[in-house]
Amino acid sequence: MKYNSNLRVTTAAATLAVALGALLSAPSLAGPAIVAGPSADPGCLTPWTAQTKFFQYPAKKGPFRIALANGFIANTWRIQMIQTAKAYAAQPDVAAKLKEFKVVSTGEDVAAQISAINNFIDSGFDAIVVNAQNPAAFKQVIKRANEAGVILVAFDNILDTEDAIDVNVDQKGLGSYWGNWLVKNVPNGGKILEVRGVSGTSVDRDRHDGIHDALDKSGKKWDVVEVVGKWDDATAQKVTADAIATQKHFDGYTAQGGDTGVVQAMLDAKQPMVPFGGETENGFRKFCAKLSGDGLKCASGGTGPAQVAVAMHVAIAALEGEIVPQSVKLPLAEVEDPNFKDGQDFYSAQSDNFFVGNSFPTCHINFTAQEIMGQTKENK
Repeated sequence: MKYNSNLRVTTAAATLAVALGALLSAPSLAGPAIVAGPSADPGCLTPWTAQTKFFQYPAKKGPFRIALANGFIANTWRIQMIQTAKAYAAQPDVAAKLKEFKVVSTGEDVAAQISAINNFIDSGFDAIVVNAQNPAAFKQVIKRANEAGVILVAFDNILDTEDAIDVNVDQKGLGSYWGNWLVKNVPNGGKILEVRGVSGTSVDRDRHDGIHDALDKSGKKWDVVEVVGKWDDATAQKVTADAIATQKHFDGYTAQGGDTGVVQAMLDAKQPMVPFGGETENGFRKFCAKLSGDGLKCASGGTGPAQVAVAMHVAIAALEGEIVPQSVKLPLAEVEDPNFKDGQDFYSAQSDNFFVGNSFPTCHINFTAQEIMGQTKENK
């Protein structure tokens, strides 16, 4: 029998083409498809820039298993964030889409947080939302999540990557907002106390950079003293008291969190009230309203812990196969002296340890203090 080599080559080529076609048509386990926008919910899921990519993951059938992998826990914002996540998961329309919602906080140990995410991947969770301890340390776990078909959504302290979804406000812009307030209200420059957040996080880095960009561009002479307050009232109060004892006087203050404690330290040391650019804690805003006439001229801006609910909303939308931006930009909540109004910008009847501006109406996310405070902060 005569052997036809051409037939063999043609057959092999055809077989390879079929195999490649099947491979290309199969769902990818290496991450989402990059598709054209807009998002399924453009009013809520706003892309960060006009160049932001849009993702679409293969649709899964619910209900879903979603986890929150938190790091640092020892401040009011993080506690309220966990309570808000649980309150969101308990809402009837959300609960109907969840088979399981689990929360783990691992502290400031980056390796422990990465290990927790790996455990969620290995346990078959469909999506993981994460407030990352370090923006650049998650490369391998992002790769593992994409390979396993697990959707990873970072919020607040986000990841330096375009291979996972980020949900955040303009943290550097927030720092610039505070810095510009000081430029405007400390006309001759001077000595500023900058109370920083948790070291190594993207939020602390970006807010710090924004503050210094604004001060540097002003052309005024500034002497900035930095302390680490960890976004916590008690810690911020202590380091502020220590700074005042050493430096004797500041012409202005800016703090990323723990602002209520900073003002209390000023009062305890009988310091003159001076301009302050700070976050959105209820206690801080109470002070801003009460002590404005004494010189505490405040700009209060930030983002409420409810951004965790937006991250969960994005995760569910992505699991259902909807188009979502790779990077979602959220609005800031801002108010400046002399416009602090009780019942709107702060709540005199509520605890100091409550962040105001904890809603995102365009995402239909709005919580009462009672809904949030009724939840626990513990892992579950």
